Amino acid sequence: MDPASPGRLRSIGVGIDRSVYSPTGVPQLIAEMFNLILEKARKIRNPFEQAFFVMVHLPYLQPFEDVNKRLSRLAANIPLLKYNFSPLSFVDVPGEIYVQAFLGVYELNKIDLLKNVFMWAYHRSTTRYFAIKQQVGQPDIFKMQYRERIKGLISEIIMKALDMGKALQKIEETANQLPGFDKVKFVEAVETELLSIHDGNFARCMPRPSEYKKWRVVWTGL
Repeated sequence: MDPASPGRLRSIGVGIDRSVYSPTGVPQLIAEMFNLILEKARKIRNPFEQAFFVMVHLPYLQPFEDVNKRLSRLAANIPLLKYNFSPLSFVDVPGEIYVQAFLGVYELNKIDLLKNVFMWAYHRSTTRYFAIKQQVGQPDIFKMQYRERIKGLISEIIMKALDMGKALQKIEETANQLPGFDKVKFVEAVETELLSIHDGNFARCMPRPSEYKKWRVVWTGL
């Protein structure tokens, strides 16, 4: 493969393994058809129809020299994630079935088997995704929203070697700038983070070792 080809529409002809189908090799036509696929995909309102549409048409056109089927699987997830549906994975799909489904598209312009594979894979994906979500739990939206502010405040407390009294005053001053319902949660989050800092994880707050050691002495009084 030409090192300059990744990310560019192909300008050469390509073949399909185990198929007599030959995608067009005319660069102008490839670009025209690629843009047409994107335009039509944007007009499809149903996210599942949109996902399946790009899964069929991108590999059929083969707009890039390689990884077209992988690209189509990633592209199929865009409308699903956009509408907050579970992502689609083909991990459990037997390779031969997947190949046969696309051969049906290439050789016969038949989408029936690929549609069944798509539906079966999505059912499996949602089951696995739900199980993983149950294990991992929901993300802490509050900490995600204030992550940078919490990290910045803790870094300031350490780098300025503030003792507990001054640190608490600084935390309260910062919290008072937030909406009413967030103030208490912010204070609790910062205090929890401060109490969890030790020699093995202080680097995440980005102070120099000498600054951390100085603050630790002031903080603990030892």
